[in-house]
Amino acid sequence: MNITIVGLGYVGMSLATLLAQEQRVLALDIDEKKVKKINDKISPIEDKDIRDYLKNKKLNLIATTNYKEAYTGTDLIIISTPTNYDPNTNEFDVSSIHLVIKNILTIIPDCPIFIKSTLPVGLTNDLRNNYSKENIFFSPEFLREGRALADNLNPSRIIVGGKTSEAKLFGKLLTSIS
Repeated sequence: MNITIVGLGYVGMSLATLLAQEQRVLALDIDEKKVKKINDKISPIEDKDIRDYLKNKKLNLIATTNYKEAYTGTDLIIISTPTNYDPNTNEFDVSSIHLVIKNILTIIPDCPIFIKSTLPVGLTNDLRNNYSKENIFFSPEFLREGRALADNLNPSRIIVGGKTSEAKLFGKLLTSIS
């Protein structure tokens, strides 16, 4: 299976490392330095397990800044871009989620999208309606900084917001590797 992961912070990097053990993972980020580090098998984040896996495990992981390359031929896309909360406006900045979805739709409109970023209640439904795309799913993450890969390897729970075959496949994918 070909998987694209967008956003390589703690969530995206831990998922990329986890899934690249058994799947082909293309990791997409806008930070060229981060992409180079990953391709040089150096962790761009502080996580001893990710550092160890990149150095010592055989991972099918390639990082890129080219979204066209990352989306072409992929079977599913995981979005893990920042959605920072602004206490002054009392809102999350979800602009990166919208930008990623717009780019996906120009290249591979039928591809299922799984969002593993903090979202306000109801946003996934709004995204489905706004983009006329039913296969957008939310899958919350329960990770600690510095222990993200360990938390993905030993999850306390896995939640996927959907009952479709695509949602069930994603849940099985996460449980089969953890």
